[in-house]
Amino acid sequence: MANGAPGLQDKPWTDPSARPFVQIENVSKLYGDVTAVNGVDLNIYRGEFFALLGASGCGKTTLLRMLAGFETPNAGRIFIDGVDMASIPPYRRPVNMMFQSYALFPHMTVGQNVAFGLHQERLPRKQIAERVDEMLDLVQIGPLAKRKPDQLSGGQRQRVALARALVKRPKLLLLDEPLGALDRKLREQTQFELVNIQEELGMTFVIVTHDQEEAMTMASRVCVMNAGMVEQVGTPSEVYEYPNSRFVADFIGTANIFDGIVSASSAGEVRVTSPDLDGAIRVAGGSAAPVGAKVSVMVRPEKIQVVGPEGVADGHNEASGIVKEIGYLGDISIYHVELPSGKRIQFSRPNMLHTADAPLSWDDPVSFQWHPANGVLLLL
Repeated sequence: MANGAPGLQDKPWTDPSARPFVQIENVSKLYGDVTAVNGVDLNIYRGEFFALLGASGCGKTTLLRMLAGFETPNAGRIFIDGVDMASIPPYRRPVNMMFQSYALFPHMTVGQNVAFGLHQERLPRKQIAERVDEMLDLVQIGPLAKRKPDQLSGGQRQRVALARALVKRPKLLLLDEPLGALDRKLREQTQFELVNIQEELGMTFVIVTHDQEEAMTMASRVCVMNAGMVEQVGTPSEVYEYPNSRFVADFIGTANIFDGIVSASSAGEVRVTSPDLDGAIRVAGGSAAPVGAKVSVMVRPEKIQVVGPEGVADGHNEASGIVKEIGYLGDISIYHVELPSGKRIQFSRPNMLHTADAPLSWDDPVSFQWHPANGVLLLL
């Protein structure tokens, strides 16, 4: 993951004295009666690879377009490098944007596409040639400089669009679903290449995506959006391991969620009585909650362990059920288990043995457990 990127080891977002590079203050955007962005506050720091993540219609692209200057907020302010962007048009902002469609000029060569913005700025021809060559080498398509876009693969066109966005050396690069047109394997490869380029240039990237794996792989921090508002901001591991709401728990990755009522509570452990499970659910290390409060408990599939003949470890949460569905994914297998209550849960197991025989089959009874520290208490 990119959250261990060189230069961001100090995690500037944890330093109260650190100055944000991008400040979004109480920004809202309305289209008629529809609120696309609703009172968003965000700080993004210099050198971050920051992801705006959410489903279609959550407001992430509208927020990106307001950063670029293509949309004007109805309320709030946006600062980039300490400068209020309210009166600054798009072409004067220290920003460039890479669109999902790539928007390459079909009649121009690769080199001409990349050089277009520099010609608009009337830079000397020698300087333009040097910067174009530098960018083409950076994205590893130097030998393709004289080809036209229709002679390129999807991945090559994506690299041309990236080189064109980077060649003007913006302080901030905005990427709108930049990998959406690529096939899965190429998309995964390009994710790491984008991170390496961003780290090499030391530039601040803000990416919009609905693909959580993409955000988790590339970003130093992720902002999860829902209905025009910010649900949670954190490193990929923070939003996955410690979601702050049922929405985030359910949106990021796969989650088993048990609804219930707090039956006992202390600083070190909360016990939840849930009709989904026969017995109390123990949650350790979380926030205390008042007895009688309605809560949910989230457990990730990979945290659940199948119980062998030795039985259940003392103090663990335990349950039994019947295997109803199996998904074989090569490296892991996903099991859907129906509990006596009718609730279905998922757990995953790595396929460690070199065999085509599955350790569990359809309609097999199975017992499982998870450690109290692997549950997350979600207050409703």
